[in-house]
Amino acid sequence: MNAASDAVLERRHQDTAAPAVPPVPPPAGSDFRAALKDSSSVGLALFPLGIAFGVLVVHAGLAWWWAPVITAFVYAGSLEFLLIGLITAATPLAQVALTAFLVNFRHVFYALSFPLHRVGGRFGKAYSTYTMTDEAYALTTGEAAQSWSGRRILWLQGLCQVYWVAGASLGAFFGVLAPAQLAGLDFALTALFVVLAVDAIRARRDIPTPVLALVCALVARFLLPGQMLLAALGLFTAALLTRRALVSRREAARA
Repeated sequence: MNAASDAVLERRHQDTAAPAVPPVPPPAGSDFRAALKDSSSVGLALFPLGIAFGVLVVHAGLAWWWAPVITAFVYAGSLEFLLIGLITAATPLAQVALTAFLVNFRHVFYALSFPLHRVGGRFGKAYSTYTMTDEAYALTTGEAAQSWSGRRILWLQGLCQVYWVAGASLGAFFGVLAPAQLAGLDFALTALFVVLAVDAIRARRDIPTPVLALVCALVARFLLPGQMLLAALGLFTAALLTRRALVSRREAARA
């Protein structure tokens, strides 16, 4: 009887206890410090890469201020490097638009798993969508980022853009002091994407995707050498969509 009465009294005490206080969200400063730490490794790549872009802008015959303007308003690393050649060659606007669409089409797939639902406010969501780069996507969709707040995600994306714009501005401003011919600067972005691709392959072990990319590049190289990039990106996009459709059909047949 004593044990039963004690259990009843304990249950009544729990029922009348004060409700649990919800956890207090961390202050904004802690989100900034965490985002600064999270983005530091990416900043080590984006800042010097931005310097290379700024030097290329000046050596292409454009004014130095084009570098911060392009990096701040276009903010699409691979497209920005292509944009230098398109601007200097006076490429028709329709071809520029098609190039931008194909180069950045991968962001459509990024949106499927990017944690935009954690970002609050219309302005925050708009800026987060605008600054959803490859590096930001890779950092915010990993296992360690599942508990990140919306403010931390926004700070990280903002810092990544600061690294890029600051590097490009510095490279363009001092680009006039560099030699007229600097071999290898135009390969800087390619090298960064190669490293990102190798890391992604190691993490996911998805061999068919790089194989498809290689096949599409080789086909475009021999069939349309003058438009290799556009042809390769178009073929690769079609190949990915076809592969996704086949996988979905196979899963549906098994079910």
